[in-house]
This record gives sequence, structure tokens and C-alpha cells, in this order.
Amino acid sequence: MSGNVSTPGASVVSRVLAVLYAFDNGHRRLGVTDLARRADLPVPTVHRLLRELVAGEALTRDAEGRYAIGRRLWDVGMLAPEQTELQQVASPFLSDIHAATRATVHLAVRDGREVLYLDRLSGRASVPVVSRAGSRLPLHATGVGKVLLAHAPAELRDDYLAAELRRPTVHTIIHPERLRRQLAAVRREGYATTEDEMTLGACSIAVPILRRASADGVPEVAAALGIVVPTLKRERTRLLAALQVAARGIGRSLP
Repeated sequence: MSGNVSTPGASVVSRVLAVLYAFDNGHRRLGVTDLARRADLPVPTVHRLLRELVAGEALTRDAEGRYAIGRRLWDVGMLAPEQTELQQVASPFLSDIHAATRATVHLAVRDGREVLYLDRLSGRASVPVVSRAGSRLPLHATGVGKVLLAHAPAELRDDYLAAELRRPTVHTIIHPERLRRQLAAVRREGYATTEDEMTLGACSIAVPILRRASADGVPEVAAALGIVVPTLKRERTRLLAALQVAARGIGRSLP
């Protein structure tokens, strides 16, 4: 936010919003000085607001004195009608997949340049999974993320591939042309896979959840549905079939 929030007449609410809006995908953790600069507020004012926001669990403070969005704000954000509706519709289908596969199941959407996990049911196998409901991970390193990136607007996809990509493991695909070919295959084949790309010892397979647009009838990707398992070598076909059936069911149930 700019300008006027630092004036004496600015309301407390506008100043609180200025602090919260200082966070974005490129500024996930901020110190007091950076927060004051980005919110255009005096440092003493920001200090006072931060104490109350941390006490109310809207923000968290780490050992290095940096602040981040707290879980309570995530909980409030999840009350937004679109995400609540999607979760409610998808919930029984996620439970069915989980019961049938005993694997970790994910429901995710794209949030800018990251994949945002709306829901996760943990599997019984000892697979290293770093996601949780509310967490954000790189689009190019996860199965659900690759599905969402493959179906993102072409301009966003080009900008994403032109940027320096994070490499969580040595197996993460970060070469732009190789990744571009993989994303084209995702659109063509209808699913994405990863092998040890987000964490070692974890493979994933994911599919899009399609919802028909009301205007022209062209399906739009509302979300992605994925499974994380130790290996895809033996049960890829079965897992993919389970995901596709669930994704179609969710898609048909969305308004």
C-alpha cells in the first residue's frame, strides 16, 4: 500500500492492512525495517502493530526476528466461498482415493507462481512429504504444480520458465526447454508425474480437475488432484485411474 497510511488521519485498520499487504510471494518473511518500508509506515507504529498481530496469531515471528503470515489468517482465508466450496465438494472424493490407495492425497490450486495446497490426507507409507494444508511449493517441482503450470496462461508460463528456478533436489527439472516439453506432454496426456523432484524418496502423479466455463463451454482447470507414493513403477495405471475418476466426479459437482 502506498502513501496515505502513514498520515496522522489514517485509520488503525488501514495501517494493519498495510502491514499485512506488505507480504507477497516474493516477500514471505520480513523484518521490521522492511515491513515499515513496504507498508509506508513509521517503524514505531509497525512495532506496535506487530506485537498485536503476533499476539492474535495473525503473524508469526521466527528466531531471527522476521515475521510471516500466521495460521489464523490462513484459516480465515479458507472461508472464501470459492475455496470452501471446492474443498467441500472434493472432500469425499479425497477420502475415497485415500481409502483405496492408502497414499498421501493432495488437493491444490495455483496461487500466482506457487502451488497452494488446500487439503492433504496423509498416507500410511513412510514417504517424505513436505506439503501440508496451507503450504506453498514450487510449481515445477510437484505433480499438482506441473498440472497447474501446464494449464496456466501462456504468458505466465513463459515468464515462469524464464526465471531462475529453485532446485529442491538434484532430480528437479529446471532446464526451461526440457520443462516446456514436459508441460506440453502434461496437456496432451492429461496427467503429470514427478520422481524425487521435491523430496528424495517421493514420487507423485496428478491430474487436473476440470470445470466447464459457463460462457463458451470450454473446460477450465479449477484445481489439481494428486497422489504421493514411494514409487510409480508398479501401480501408475491404477493410481492414475483412481485420480481420473475422482477428478471427473469433483468436476461434475462444481457449479
